[in-house]
Parts: sequence; structure tokens; C-alpha cells
Amino acid sequence: MAQTVGRNLAGPLLFLNFAMYIIVIGFASWSVNKYINGQANHPGLGGNPATFFFLIFALLAGVVGAVSKLSGANHIRAWRSDSLAAAGSSSLVAWALTALAFGFAWKEIDIGGHRGWRLKVLEAFIIILTVTQFLYILLLHAGVFSSKYGPGYRNTDHAMGGGVTDPAPKGGAAPAATRVV
Repeated sequence: MAQTVGRNLAGPLLFLNFAMYIIVIGFASWSVNKYINGQANHPGLGGNPATFFFLIFALLAGVVGAVSKLSGANHIRAWRSDSLAAAGSSSLVAWALTALAFGFAWKEIDIGGHRGWRLKVLEAFIIILTVTQFLYILLLHAGVFSSKYGPGYRNTDHAMGGGVTDPAPKGGAAPAATRVV
């Protein structure tokens, strides 16, 4: 149990973040569609001058975040330091885009004006995702502090190419080399 503390916590958080990113994609794509169609006065949308920028970055953060969870799921399954690189880097990019959308969400709230319920829900999801995605990144990199929390950066529990020889052929001796003419 002690060897998988980070893994046991990161798995449910990965699923939660994936579900929230899918919801963000749904709300952001609906809002962008209404915005493009010239229906910015729709009761569920509303907005102010920061709305368009917020919607674009929320949609981008949702797509990159959902896709980053695929490499995260592979890392949770393998839980090795070589899969940590892909999961960590893609999650960091997703968090950066989510943090950018977070800034636009706060700017949109600060400007004020009428914002529909869908826009308020999208703002809330982006704000919550900024925190939960950051926690997920911390759990992925928990092995830096101690190897009991996850794969560290100094683990050598898998072959890296040094000193590894090819296994002997199975089933007896290798067949003699013959030349076919």
C-alpha cells in the first residue's frame, strides 16, 4: 500500500478532471457556437468584452486537458518513471491553458454585467479545474520527495539499455545457419 500512495490518489483525481474537462468542452463549445451565430444576447450566455477570450481559452483548455488525461491514464496503468514524462508534460501544458482561462474567468467576473447561467457554470468549472489539475500535477511528481509516493526520477527498476543482453532462444539450441540458393 505504501508503494502506491500517489497512484491511489492520482487515479480518482484523473477521472474527476477528465469528466470536468469533458463538461467544460460541452459548455464552452455551446457558448462559442451561440457567440459565432450572433446570439450573444441568449439568456444562457450573455457576457461582456472578456467573454470571447474566456470562451476560446476555456475551449482550448478543455480539449488539451481531456487529451492529456489519456497519457495520464497510461501512466497510472504503468506507474513508471518513463511514462511520467509524457503524463507530466501534457498535464503541465493543460494546467497552463486552464490557468490562462482562469485569469479570463476572473476578469469576466470582475467586469460584471449580465452573464447567463451556462457562462457562470463554465467559470466555476474552470476555477475548480485550475486547483484540481494543479493537485494532480503535484501527485504525479510526488516521487521527487520520496519513492514511496510514486516513481521517482532516479528509479532504475526497468531496463535502460545498459548491460542488458538478448535472451537465449527458447526451445533448445538455435538452428544452424543455412543458406538458401
